[in-house]
Amino acid sequence: MSTQSFADLGVSPPVVRALARRGITEPFAIQRLVVADVLAGRDVLAKSPTGSGKTLAFGIPILERLAPGGPRPAGLVLAPTRELATQIVDELRDAARARNLRVAAVYGGVGLERQAREAAAAHLVVATPGRLEDLLQRRAFDLGAVRVLVLDEADRMLDMGFKPAVDRIVARCPAGRQTLFFSATLDGEAGRVAAAYTRDAVRREHVPAQRRAIDVEHRFERVERDDRLGALVRELGGERERALVFVRTKRGADRLVKRLGTAGVTAVAMHGDKSQRQREKALAAFDDGRIDTLVATDVAARGIDVAGISHVINFDPPADRDGYVHRIGRTARAGASGVGITFFGAEHARDVAPLQHEFEGADAVPHTPRPRRRRHARRPG
Repeated sequence: MSTQSFADLGVSPPVVRALARRGITEPFAIQRLVVADVLAGRDVLAKSPTGSGKTLAFGIPILERLAPGGPRPAGLVLAPTRELATQIVDELRDAARARNLRVAAVYGGVGLERQAREAAAAHLVVATPGRLEDLLQRRAFDLGAVRVLVLDEADRMLDMGFKPAVDRIVARCPAGRQTLFFSATLDGEAGRVAAAYTRDAVRREHVPAQRRAIDVEHRFERVERDDRLGALVRELGGERERALVFVRTKRGADRLVKRLGTAGVTAVAMHGDKSQRQREKALAAFDDGRIDTLVATDVAARGIDVAGISHVINFDPPADRDGYVHRIGRTARAGASGVGITFFGAEHARDVAPLQHEFEGADAVPHTPRPRRRRHARRPG
């Protein structure tokens, strides 16, 4: 096992101490791969899954490169969702304070004026593309001083149709900037966009496929729709920590929360029709353990990085393999283990079969849900 420290990578003592206060002393693999490159000012193309520590991989060296007395904003991180944007800010806040720097989040669903003031005063802005364009059009600030640009979960931004907005934002940044491109894939359209945005970029890949296969227990259960609620309640009654339940539609998320409540399970829903305040409240309750079951759609769940998600349950099967990997990637993060459960009926059996063969094993057979032990008492929230 590597004993390399953040100091060995070139991180300053104040930031090392800020990380240590949070119990972060040894870099993860993706951090060991890219921190030195970013500190050296190189453009980086990084392929790394969610939950691998990529926020600190780009955030720490960026904060080291920004000057407290310099023009603002000098750093810009683009993220696909407001949840991811706020989580990045939360993750970097202590290290930023250690460097006497300000970090601000920019996203839709909240008041423009306060957000504009905070962003204009920040050294590092973490933004969703749509709201950032709103503020730029209002001339709240400009991007002329940006030294470092990060595209986080770039493949997701492309999937969500943000490429035109991202193109316009990138065009507003100085040509001589440093660009960091973080994505779960560097193939296809993501690879072409990465090449267009970067110059002489070093490519780093962290694909912990073997570890992920060991740390996640994949289960596929043949359950017809009329029996699915009962199967879910039994799973949620077993020994677990937090559970993230995926459904296909916003209406389905709300309906499932009500049905779970009738069955004695307290849950909250998170989807695109919820206001920003509602989404933040739901995520906060899930994060601090007051509520241990979150029901979400795929779009709403992008960017969720909550520790202690022991179970991801696909109440509705995912649309494809990428969707499955993204969903299940919310558990077994940062070295922990987890369980991924997928319910499917006759109408989805053919679509699910390749996933079951790949992730559960070639000789696997569908599971039949069975009563499970009551879960342990929830730790105090």
